[in-house]
Amino acid sequence: MTVLEQGQIQIHTENIFPIIKKAVYSGHEVFLRELVSNAVDAISKRRMAAMAGDCSEGSEGLVSIRIDREAKTLTISDNGIGMSADEVKRYINQVAFSSAEDFLEKYKREDDAIIGHFGLGFYSSFMVAERVELISLSASPGAEAVRWSCDGSPNFSLESGERTEPGTDVILYLQEEELEYIEPARIRSLITTYCDFLPVAVQLEGETVNKREAPWRKIPRELSDDDYIALYRYLYPFQGDPLLWVHLNTDYPYTLQGILYFPRLTGRADWEKGEIRLYCNQVFVSDSIKEVVPRYLLPLRGVIDSPDIPLNVSRSALQTDRRVRSIGGFVAKKVGDRLKELHRDEPARYAEIWEGIAPFIKIGAMEDEKFADQVAELILFGTTAAAADIDPIAAGDKAYTTLSGYCSRLGGADQKRILYCTDEASQAGPLALWQGEGAEVLLADTLIDAQFIPWLEARHEELSFRRVDAELDDSLREQESELVDAEGKDSSEQLRELFKTALGDGRITIQVQALKGENAPAALILLPEQMRRLNDMGALMEQRLPGLPDHHVLLVNRRHPLVEGLLKLAAGSVITAAGGASPSQQLASDLSRHLHDMARLAVGGLEPNQLAGFQQRSAELMGRLMERGLG
Repeated sequence: MTVLEQGQIQIHTENIFPIIKKAVYSGHEVFLRELVSNAVDAISKRRMAAMAGDCSEGSEGLVSIRIDREAKTLTISDNGIGMSADEVKRYINQVAFSSAEDFLEKYKREDDAIIGHFGLGFYSSFMVAERVELISLSASPGAEAVRWSCDGSPNFSLESGERTEPGTDVILYLQEEELEYIEPARIRSLITTYCDFLPVAVQLEGETVNKREAPWRKIPRELSDDDYIALYRYLYPFQGDPLLWVHLNTDYPYTLQGILYFPRLTGRADWEKGEIRLYCNQVFVSDSIKEVVPRYLLPLRGVIDSPDIPLNVSRSALQTDRRVRSIGGFVAKKVGDRLKELHRDEPARYAEIWEGIAPFIKIGAMEDEKFADQVAELILFGTTAAAADIDPIAAGDKAYTTLSGYCSRLGGADQKRILYCTDEASQAGPLALWQGEGAEVLLADTLIDAQFIPWLEARHEELSFRRVDAELDDSLREQESELVDAEGKDSSEQLRELFKTALGDGRITIQVQALKGENAPAALILLPEQMRRLNDMGALMEQRLPGLPDHHVLLVNRRHPLVEGLLKLAAGSVITAAGGASPSQQLASDLSRHLHDMARLAVGGLEPNQLAGFQQRSAELMGRLMERGLG
């Protein structure tokens, strides 16, 4: 064996390897990503050099990984372009042609430490290996094989080697604490994670592990719906099929490909980290790309692949700059374009998936003015109007409409008033009143709507948004004269005094009205719009469902037979000789409290610890009514 040279790697500090081992890379496992990426690069270089006639073409590119348990080694081999002795000196012995001072200065300033400036990928092997050997034969005509060896210090040896075919072997003599990397299952897992979509076969002990084909690198017309769904199922198993996907492809002013999916959200979405996977030339880099895409798109899933997204020296973190913000804007625009396309071409399909995509669109509109302008006519609301009457977008038996579509059907004094309902069950009473008068009501029944409705109102200052259980206007009231008693009090005033005395709570405002419609309730709770919004927002910030505020309005419907009977019962009450309330007077008071309880129950205003008392009072009240009837 002929010794060609001995010397020191050209760095100016002996601290370079501890920095690589301890500081540059956040996880040791990425050494395999770096070494396999280098091998694939070498294969690509050989292919290009062969096309130029500078070297032999060789067989199909292959990266092979072998494990030797006895020797505690891991070998990564390729049949790429290889290196001569001079190239080893240039590419291995010098840390990417930088002096150590330049490297350390740039490493300290992470915002400038962009991958590609240093060529540290090969040296990541020293995170897991106590010694590294490199055996390489250049594909250039007449080249001789060389063997390079280093024990993790600045000392190296460069000798003639034994390889007979062009390419490179990197042999890692693993540290005792890193022997997990001689386990085939561990290596297979890393290949699947980092190298699955590389275009070159990556074999472990002779078996190809990676898929090789990256669907996002194809143009959309080359992929079927089944192809898109198959990729999603592969990346996110057991998550159901996606609602919608967006294919990204641009080469100016940066290169970027990808496929993003709207998932079927079944639990709490991750609006902080996300599940989109970032690749760089088909090599997996990170599953946290909050610096790249806007926050409202983070719960999307899929792949973004770009060599132009600036990363730090270890590829473990993204660097935020103008280009990253530009990429984020491009992704948001492409998502908006895809939504507009679906809304235009397949309105029924759009309505079918609306509830699944609505959170992304609503949050995006509130956070991004450009996105808001793009999706303004794509935001749907459920509506109480029949599809046959207004022909809105329909999904099954549920009808949808846009805000502009709703406004186009308003007329007269109501043309600026937007009626909406957030809970059809708890707001059933007032909802029935409005529907009885032929009013169309929008359904805004998701948690985010507590923020979205005020945002819409601020965006459309000419419109007034009113929830159905806010104050009622004259269109729902009967205008009729009332009889007065001997003291000059009309029935409304008598009922108001009765309920005020029975409830004994100054925070409750009693209103008495004659409501239209045979199905109008005996009593219902109203919340002034601004008071109700403050309550909803407070509940949202504390991440709980809004309850019934202590200050609220009890509207009593004097036309209801139960209230009419209550008024007669109260009018027939007398004071006992002892000055206390008569049985009839007490019954009228208890019935008034019961009507208030029923109205609270209808809007979910009875806390769980109050339900037992309500049930007990109801049973006692029914018992007394039975006694009265039997007597």
